[in-house]
Amino acid sequence: MVRNQSSSPVEATGRRTGDVDVVGMWVTPDGHIRQELRADGRYDEARGTRRSAYTGRYTVTGKHLDYVDDTGFTATGDIRDGVPFHEHLVLYKEQQA
Repeated sequence: MVRNQSSSPVEATGRRTGDVDVVGMWVTPDGHIRQELRADGRYDEARGTRRSAYTGRYTVTGKHLDYVDDTGFTATGDIRDGVPFHEHLVLYKEQQA
């Protein structure tokens, strides 16, 4: 997760105290969209059978997400009760077996 410049204390994980941890694989309920949010502040989003359909970077400020695609497209989202709402999508953490 990329840190934003702030005077907030930084935890050992490298994120600011108060920023929600979203690192991991997130999927839509139908599994069509799979968004990997990496600890280095990068994301990789698959759509259906199209791997890496969108890639870019993201930042977390508190419970707010900002995305910047590698093409320059921007999007936003919010985390509500631990669930990312990315524009019109609702994503759920993929459970590891």
